[in-house]
Amino acid sequence: MMKSSLPDGRTVQDVAGGPFEGLLVADFGRVLAGPYCTMLLADLGATVIKVESPLGDETRSYRPPEYRGESTYFLSINRNKQSVVLDFRNPDDLVLAQRLAARADVVTENFKPGGLRRFGLDYESVKRENPSVIYASITGFGTAGGAGLAGYDLLAQALSGLMSVTGAPNTEGFRAGVAVFDVITGLHTCIAITSALYHRQRSGEGQHVELNLLSSALSGMVNQTGGFLLSGQSPTRMGNDHPSIYPYAPFRTHDGELVLAIGNDAQFATFCDAIGLPQLAADTRFASNADRSAHRDALRPLLTARLVTKTAWEWFDIFSPLQVPCAPVLDVRGGVEFAAKIGLEPSVAAGTGDHAVPTIRNPITFSRTPASYRAAPPALDQDGEAVRRWLQVAEDDEDHVGDRVTVPAIRKEGR
Repeated sequence: MMKSSLPDGRTVQDVAGGPFEGLLVADFGRVLAGPYCTMLLADLGATVIKVESPLGDETRSYRPPEYRGESTYFLSINRNKQSVVLDFRNPDDLVLAQRLAARADVVTENFKPGGLRRFGLDYESVKRENPSVIYASITGFGTAGGAGLAGYDLLAQALSGLMSVTGAPNTEGFRAGVAVFDVITGLHTCIAITSALYHRQRSGEGQHVELNLLSSALSGMVNQTGGFLLSGQSPTRMGNDHPSIYPYAPFRTHDGELVLAIGNDAQFATFCDAIGLPQLAADTRFASNADRSAHRDALRPLLTARLVTKTAWEWFDIFSPLQVPCAPVLDVRGGVEFAAKIGLEPSVAAGTGDHAVPTIRNPITFSRTPASYRAAPPALDQDGEAVRRWLQVAEDDEDHVGDRVTVPAIRKEGR
């Protein structure tokens, strides 16, 4: 079990490599939810060994777009990892995969329920050799009635009801512009793993944590699913309008759209003064949020007529000092550039030298144990020789942190 103190007397929190320095993660996951989770763990210092089939993770083939001939999808979620190809149909490779699972602090996988049992890589099999393992399984729809369903984010968006509330009332349901439930499930998996590690730190006990896209979807839809349970009313598509707050939507300006997110009456009064229509705040149709929501069809054209007189950025510069929540609607380039403008430093190079790859920064800021960007995403089997050599070494001859094996310096800084 990874200990809170290291052999030289330092604590894990004092290690510059991150709070998970010394944690070994065997990553049998692929595509998005699992790899996103393990990348976050790797950013925070964990040693993540990504096990791939001879064909590689499917996302290696997700293109366009590309960067230096590689899939940007794969590059976006696999930095700081080591890649080894292990073909489970090959008896020698399977032994190495089982040995890796037996030595790991954490195992992650997103095979169909029961899919790893025949390889001796399911939780029960791994636990026999590694009773303190934290074993995280991600499925699409659980292990009961939905076990046979394919675990794709788009299916979860459809079956959860998200598509029924995404889009305009007169359009078909739309999917979100990103695989949002894969991402949420990856985040939930991180929470599950860190919680289980904390329990193990106190008790010495490992455990099996199970997640699925649909449960994460229903949790992530918060007020929409909660509203249904509490009221019995199923929400419908409202375009960009909010069901309970107004004005809380994009509005046309002289050169584009501006989102208003006015959440209370005081903000609305300030907003009305700023656009030169103070009488609206006193109008009985618009005096309270409930009134504005009920009379939004009457309010919208009054606001739009004034907002089209200036550009989105001009209004942003007027409203922001007044604490009126608003934002121009930007494309992805604009979003990254705006984050840089306000000092968030969204882009960071993973790796060093000629092999460095631009990636989006880990969103968590630690005061003592910051995230690191040690290595670019690996080529397929880039670390295979070193990982296999390490797995073939007798356990008594390995380096340890606490009483858990850690991987030697498989790859130098960079790539």
